[in-house]
Amino acid sequence: MLFDDLKSANADVWRAYTHHAFVEGMADGSLEEASFRHYLVQDYLFLIHFARAYALAIYKSRTLDEMRAGLDGVKAILDVEMGLHVQLCGQWGLTPEDIEGAPESRATLAYTRYVLETGLRGDLLDLHVALSPCVIGYAEIAERIAGPTGRTNDGNPYGIWINEYAGEAYQSLAADARTKLDTLAGGPVSSTRFDDLSRVFSQATRLEADFWQMGLDCAD
Repeated sequence: MLFDDLKSANADVWRAYTHHAFVEGMADGSLEEASFRHYLVQDYLFLIHFARAYALAIYKSRTLDEMRAGLDGVKAILDVEMGLHVQLCGQWGLTPEDIEGAPESRATLAYTRYVLETGLRGDLLDLHVALSPCVIGYAEIAERIAGPTGRTNDGNPYGIWINEYAGEAYQSLAADARTKLDTLAGGPVSSTRFDDLSRVFSQATRLEADFWQMGLDCAD
């Protein structure tokens, strides 16, 4: 699969992201709560731009099926995921006013604008490659740190987040995202095209790691 090839070509960058200290802190429950709250606020702001990215995917689509897929992504974020995120923030003492009125951190600005710029200058495959470290990476991270029984009942304060992304629904979404990359590629890509996609993947993955670091530092 194209995703696996991209991940293999950027193994060190991928590991730095998926095994970041923020992630490991969630895994064992040692992450500072202030760091997680800061991350939650910025992740909500990121979702706004994520919805815009799927709206851009509609524009970049070549077929009605691709347009419908982009629309499904927009609706899933705006109608479902953002509401769930507000509920999660509420469990951590964050009100809608806290998250909607917060300024975007530099890490949020850098990552979201990179994804959108990549989609604007490239095609639908470029855009989905830029999104893949987030969409697929969260599934891989959560599956690894959840383990065979999950972490909801072991006193880990981050068990809800872990099990949400390790759950069947999100794992299925991530699997579909993998397949989507292969469908958009339309078969093996040339070495030149792969190098271009690999650069996009690498930069997006680095920006994902920076997003974790932003949360860890609780800094803009």
